Amino acid sequence: MRIGLLTEGGYPYVSGEAGLWCDRLVRGLEQHEFDLYALSRSESEETEGWVPLPPQVGRVRTAPLWETVDDHIVLGRRARRRFAECYGELATALCTAVPGSPSGGPEGEPEGQSALEADRFASALYGLAELARDEGGLPTALRSETAVQALERACRAPGAHRSAREARVPDLLTVTARLERALRPLSLDWYEDDDLGSVDLCHAASGGTAALPGLLARHFCDVPLLVTEYGVRLRTHYLTEPDSSPAIRSLLAAFHGRLATETYRRAAVITPGNTHARRWQERCGADRAKLRTVHPGMDAAPFAEAGESPEGADPQTLVWVGRVEPAKDLVSLLHAFAEIRRAEPGSRLRIVGAPSGPEGAAYLVHCKALAAQLFPDEADGPHAVGRNPVSFEETGGPELPSRADAYASGALVVLSSVVEGFPAGLVEAMFCGRATVSTDVGAVVEAIGGTGLVVPPRNPRALAEACVALLRDPERRARLGAAARARALELFTVEQNITAFHGIYLEILSRTPVRRVLLDDTGEPLPFGVPAEAHVPGRWSDPAARIAARGGLGTARSGPGWATEAGPDRAKTSVAASEGAAR
Repeated sequence: MRIGLLTEGGYPYVSGEAGLWCDRLVRGLEQHEFDLYALSRSESEETEGWVPLPPQVGRVRTAPLWETVDDHIVLGRRARRRFAECYGELATALCTAVPGSPSGGPEGEPEGQSALEADRFASALYGLAELARDEGGLPTALRSETAVQALERACRAPGAHRSAREARVPDLLTVTARLERALRPLSLDWYEDDDLGSVDLCHAASGGTAALPGLLARHFCDVPLLVTEYGVRLRTHYLTEPDSSPAIRSLLAAFHGRLATETYRRAAVITPGNTHARRWQERCGADRAKLRTVHPGMDAAPFAEAGESPEGADPQTLVWVGRVEPAKDLVSLLHAFAEIRRAEPGSRLRIVGAPSGPEGAAYLVHCKALAAQLFPDEADGPHAVGRNPVSFEETGGPELPSRADAYASGALVVLSSVVEGFPAGLVEAMFCGRATVSTDVGAVVEAIGGTGLVVPPRNPRALAEACVALLRDPERRARLGAAARARALELFTVEQNITAFHGIYLEILSRTPVRRVLLDDTGEPLPFGVPAEAHVPGRWSDPAARIAARGGLGTARSGPGWATEAGPDRAKTSVAASEGAAR
């Protein structure tokens, strides 16, 4: 089987967050061939390079989303008219108010979008894709004055929702630029029969722009599409656009919502990584019959030693491990620890992690200042050097060589986030057999499944009370830690993830008509090259085709009628193979 793996800002780049999961999937399915189609988000990603690729990766094609592309393509009069019509329809689909929406627009209720608007968006999207294929690309056109004017007309048209009507010129320019980047895959030359058209299956490692090449491969070459999401792009947009104007937020949310709906409608199977992502997908119109929840696979081996010897932990130490950023709400954790110290004076808190970008670095400085203010340095005696009960550390040093060592250093692992997708750090703590106290965000409850304590986010008192309860009850900590490790080993390992996707690949291909004839080294059709499962079961829809399959009118039959009647599979196989050859 040949898989086209579609990524954005991930595999095979070193800095991609989802790269490790993709690498494990590709290495685990060594019996299949993989072609990688990667979209990069920044220059630093391309500068840092790729991870080492296994031999089953045959072809790697990349395209940047971060740089401005000057294609020097000048559209003719007819092409400009086609572009204006298609882009205008796309903009109208983004601006049209949804009946019954609380906010009067797509931002309020993505699931309420009408089938008419979904079809309008899809028609405009594929119209632009076909125009890009005919003309060689559309980056310049998507940034042109024509695009801005079409968006403005859609915002001012009757029926546009309130936020769109309030859009000003800077808003229109920003939205046009953002749409050009999101639609940049339309201009790629990936959609030929010897490129993405030659794979058996497209697997998008995320939704949004990463899935767009898969949509176009399905549109142009009829390649089935599998979409995996551990975080839904529409939800991410809501979380990362707090400072934008209402018009920008609304129009971009409408685009992500429409694109998600079209992706879910065309995908053969959708695999959310957790129930939280699944609810968002259903909200965006995903058919429940297509959904298969597949939890992310993680390597349990580095945490085996810590999990098998939980008694080595300091019984009064709490550990937090992760990326330092505002969404992790370390401020609430520090205030909670102030209450913990009053109840348990000997307790300590180790915050282990590096800052995430400039914002994370500034947040780390703020947290260190707050810790110094809340917790003065303490010394064991008059001649000892004082130290703070809160320490900020990073893995890789002599004290904490790895994340497993960080988890193993404490008896209790804490998560204080206000925003979380699938909590990979909690699963690592579960592999280590540690009891956990977490805020109820994202897929936390689904991950721990009753093997840890959960409190509301932004509630330092509740967080402190839960931690104190477990610090004072070592037997309960041990029971929860053992149950957490057993749950993680059962549900969240690499092996179960790879097995699940291998089965899904076979399921999709078993329902996909043959698109091409496999040839041997001499150029002849390969006997049994196509498994029987590759043919779609069902009845003949055309009576003439049924007659022809049985030998035709006026032709001599090679056997008795009962033999022909009993062998519909042969007829289906020959017709399916001929269809694949024609394609």
